[in-house]
Amino acid sequence: MSMEELHRSVREWIDAWGAEVAEVDLAAGRRRFDDGLVAFGTHAFAVEGADAVYDQQWSQVWPTIEGFRFLTDRLIVQASPDGLQAVAIVSWYSTGISDDGVHFDRPGRATVVLVRDAPDAPWRGTHTHFSLARGVPDRSHGSRPAAPA
Repeated sequence: MSMEELHRSVREWIDAWGAEVAEVDLAAGRRRFDDGLVAFGTHAFAVEGADAVYDQQWSQVWPTIEGFRFLTDRLIVQASPDGLQAVAIVSWYSTGISDDGVHFDRPGRATVVLVRDAPDAPWRGTHTHFSLARGVPDRSHGSRPAAPA
């Protein structure tokens, strides 16, 4: 696999996960990640284990925001020479909702570590680090339903 193909596969993975976040498809998002996932988030400071990340971060944030998308036109990918590990560095955008219902811009940045067992195997996430841009409120109060599992 060429580095161009590797970068494209990472971009496709990030775009697909972003669509799952936007649709509040927690179950589909969970399937993308290794059970040993470690995450630093905008809600939970540090969480170990994919089920804990699901409960303490994703289910606390995804339903409360709107319009989530990764800005993959600015995606940076750093990959191991064997193509079995990649780090995606990417900005993202969402809309938050204040406690009085006012919508606000909620941009941020993320680092996602991906691994796979072979160059043609699917990626799975092992680490995420999300942070909000400076000055962005850290709470959103939307209440969109999660997609059916």
